[in-house]
Amino acid sequence: MWLTLLPLKAGIELGLSALVKKFGTVFAAALSVLAVCVLTSLLTMGAGWRMSDSATAPHEKTSAPTFYKDVLPILQNKCQSCHRSGEAAPMALVTYEQTRPWAGQIAAAVEMKKMPPWFADPRYGHFANDPSLSGEQMATIAAWEKAGAPAGNARDAPTPPKWSEGWNIPAPDLVVTMPKPVTIPARGEVEYTYEIVATHFAEDRWVQMAELRPSSAAHVHHAVVYIRPPDSPWLRHAPVGVPFTASMLSDSEERRQAHETTSDLLLVYAPGSAPDLWADGMAKFVPAGSDLVFQMHYTTNGLAASDETSVGLGFAKSAPKQRVITLQLNNHALLIPPGAEDFRVEVEGTLPNNATLLSFFPHMHLRGKRFEYDIVHGDGSVETLLRVNYHFHWQLSYKLADARELKAGTRLRAVAWYDNSRNNPHNPDPEKMVTRGDQTSDEMMVGFFDVAVPAGMDKWQYFIRRGQEGGKKQ
Repeated sequence: MWLTLLPLKAGIELGLSALVKKFGTVFAAALSVLAVCVLTSLLTMGAGWRMSDSATAPHEKTSAPTFYKDVLPILQNKCQSCHRSGEAAPMALVTYEQTRPWAGQIAAAVEMKKMPPWFADPRYGHFANDPSLSGEQMATIAAWEKAGAPAGNARDAPTPPKWSEGWNIPAPDLVVTMPKPVTIPARGEVEYTYEIVATHFAEDRWVQMAELRPSSAAHVHHAVVYIRPPDSPWLRHAPVGVPFTASMLSDSEERRQAHETTSDLLLVYAPGSAPDLWADGMAKFVPAGSDLVFQMHYTTNGLAASDETSVGLGFAKSAPKQRVITLQLNNHALLIPPGAEDFRVEVEGTLPNNATLLSFFPHMHLRGKRFEYDIVHGDGSVETLLRVNYHFHWQLSYKLADARELKAGTRLRAVAWYDNSRNNPHNPDPEKMVTRGDQTSDEMMVGFFDVAVPAGMDKWQYFIRRGQEGGKKQ
């Protein structure tokens, strides 16, 4: 089977359990894997974890690791992107006073490799955004906690990192915000919500960095931002600058289009996902006069709210040599039997032209168990590029440490395993025959991956093989 230009499903349902509805997306993600969370007393029952006694002055030992000299550098490099004010984690770990009460939980979470969150099997591939601690770093944190979490000399502290206020990318060149806030009810399901925003770009722009920030992150399951060029007919009769849903559109074809498009992706946001920062010489292309189409999936958690999501853009300083495009391996024909503990699904295709492989973004729902990307060589041997022990609370991307050059005809395969048994604590119905669908009670099997191609080649041109003609844009 060829890797064809399948319609890119606009609704990417991110599987979250009932915990999401009660606590919100960000806190659900934190509660599921973060031992150091606001419900520590519940999570630590019977586990032998303990809160450090902040009322007792730490016993300083010159031979023991100290916070300022040994632990703070680790936190700055591995933790503070989330564990600082205004970010996803439920507590900041910037100062000694903020960190010391959590020393026991930090040491336990590090020992169990629950923090920092990372789910790639270390036997396959090397990734630039791997936050995993080294054995030496883990030992340092364990020894520091065991010694009573001493502060040490504040003059040993490294220079604090310079964070952009409200962003994990450098200060954006442009922030595009949805013009009208979306009202989110306290309860019930919320239909996928769209908002089309005109960029008013008078010239073509190359986006090297992009980060999405919801104003009410606790209500956002996921968000996708699409690039709609000025010559695209996609949702052309939909309103601009105001929220709308598919059911609000009068034209049946446009109602269908709201859920399917082959438009380029600017970026995808999900709990735990990192912003896009492409290497020098690579960027995503936004033609002059394009619109950005925000596709939002909101969930309710008992509290009414409103959301005005923004996306921060950093432009390339000069025209890049390569254009980044997002492709996918997608299996729509899912049929997962009731009770199946390790059900295997795969899809494969061949690259129509040469490309530089950059990163992966696997996606499944509540029954997702593992996800793998492979190259199947001509002799039948299989080279595994990435294997993820899937965790639906954390939708992570995996960026290759070294970009991989792939030739036209390279056979790529994505393999997913599902647990539809009672042993899966997230399974909403182990008696159900599960098919593909948008809701978390259904399933998805999508293997997104980013590639770089020549700057002058768009996605449609990339899919033209010998003897083929381009298709109609939508």
